[in-house]
Amino acid sequence: MADRTMAEKVLARASGRDRVAPGDIVDATVDLLYMHEMLALALGPFNEIGIPKVWDPTKIVVTLDHWVPPPNEQIAKMHQQVRDFCKKQGIARFHDVGDHGIVHQLIAERGYAQPGKLIVGSDSHTNMVGACGAFAAGIGATDVAAVLATGRVWLRVPETMKVFIEGLLGPRTYAKDVILKVIATTGDDGARYQAVEFHGPTVKAMPMHERLVLCNMTTEMGAKVGMIEADEVAQEYLAHAKEPFTSFGSDEDARFEATYEFDVDGMGPQVACPSNPANVKPVEDVAGTKIDVAFLGSCTNARIEDLRLAAEILKGKKVAPGVRLQVTPASQRIYRQAIQEGLVEIFLDAGGTFTQSTCGPCFGGHLGVLAGNEVCISSTNRNYPGRMGSPQAQVYLASPATLAASAIYGVITDPREA
Repeated sequence: MADRTMAEKVLARASGRDRVAPGDIVDATVDLLYMHEMLALALGPFNEIGIPKVWDPTKIVVTLDHWVPPPNEQIAKMHQQVRDFCKKQGIARFHDVGDHGIVHQLIAERGYAQPGKLIVGSDSHTNMVGACGAFAAGIGATDVAAVLATGRVWLRVPETMKVFIEGLLGPRTYAKDVILKVIATTGDDGARYQAVEFHGPTVKAMPMHERLVLCNMTTEMGAKVGMIEADEVAQEYLAHAKEPFTSFGSDEDARFEATYEFDVDGMGPQVACPSNPANVKPVEDVAGTKIDVAFLGSCTNARIEDLRLAAEILKGKKVAPGVRLQVTPASQRIYRQAIQEGLVEIFLDAGGTFTQSTCGPCFGGHLGVLAGNEVCISSTNRNYPGRMGSPQAQVYLASPATLAASAIYGVITDPREA
């Protein structure tokens, strides 16, 4: 059974077939379904199906993450619907406010994502946990309802794009800079409905928190999933879950729809300029651009390592007058760890502010949306018009290091000079 990609292996196993090929439609058994507030939108279609009980409550994870705490009565009622449903259905892995996190981060850090699993989630950045070696794809509310009822999902087997990365990155340059460079090359729809596999010594050398960034932003390539072969790095990251671990990858003679090779040796920080994640320039080309807001948050770059990096740059310094620095940890566990390590104090001393773990400003939900003509440098994954608030606002995407340096000087700044 040689010549198979990672995606093909997972979907063949999940659909009970010896092998599948790109373009095949499979009826696959889901290993894990995870949801946020979209569960409330799926309840109508689920009730119409007429099945009183979900297929398997032990294979479902739910958290609240988009609006935490709820900013209005409508969202509060949505949260209550989610709570009531989880209680009624016996969904034990419901992470309510206080034990919550941005759902993709929670799925990764709690070890719910495992290599070789078919995972579907109610959000387009479900791709992120493909860094654990899973086939992880976002689905809509009606598909969520069908999976709740049956535990199965129809999927088209995707073609696979191979992204090979080699070279030693320059100072203060990270996975966020790498994936921006990749997207600049492929375009924001260059991997339309494809599986994107990351290979190469640069990827192998990355810790898990950096690999998660790569897979997260395959969504901004138009991909169905992003995947990295599960190795000893993934095994160590997931060890606390105490699940059987099987390392697998694509066969040596696997067929790829396209292959991109990147030599990032010495590459410096990159910035995605308004208003497309593929509009990428070296940081020195946009240095000096005035900013109003620096937002360190989202499922892309708000892990403890990201907070440590930004705090290292900010320690003993002040945010520039007229700049608002907002920090939103990706999960409550990260928030607690940031408190224990003294990172919160560093940000507050610099003039920053903290919010609890939520998607919030990333999708223009609440807790820091942008007004017209405001300029924001953000660690998030998208900068399309209106993504973080007003369609007239301008959003630049960058690493936590570039963001922190920019917050200090009030203009986009090369972190190598901070």
